[in-house]
Amino acid sequence: MDAPYWTLLPFLAAVFLASLTGAIFRPGAWYKALNKPGWTPPDIVFPIVWSTLYIAMAIAAWRVWGLAGWHPALALWALQLGLNALWSAVFFGMRKPGLALAEVILLWLAVTANLYAFAQIDAIAGWLLAPYLVWVSIAATLNLEIVRLNRTRS
Repeated sequence: MDAPYWTLLPFLAAVFLASLTGAIFRPGAWYKALNKPGWTPPDIVFPIVWSTLYIAMAIAAWRVWGLAGWHPALALWALQLGLNALWSAVFFGMRKPGLALAEVILLWLAVTANLYAFAQIDAIAGWLLAPYLVWVSIAATLNLEIVRLNRTRS
């Protein structure tokens, strides 16, 4: 991997832009009032985990770009990043956990495809997305449980 380190900056900028929806559409009182499973991570865990995952996503994409140029696998990366950004807007902004559940399933599929595509080019890039897939799996399960536990709410 011979790409200069400064070429990582556009990938970091892209994940930063995607992360802004999490800053714009915050959980707030509505989320606090929802019934959630007992295994819901504490609020402090989310920004720590997401910051780490976003950095790993940027490095993975940068590695693929450095090895393969503008490969179609990067289109999958952009797709999953867009779906990632959309989830916060749907769940917290629109307050639609059911719709967000459908969206997070699409996100999970996109991350899975992205991980596979990246791993074909660079094993490290694939492994960098593995914790992200695990976290999206946890988020999808949490989203499902929130829908289930709050189905009688208007």
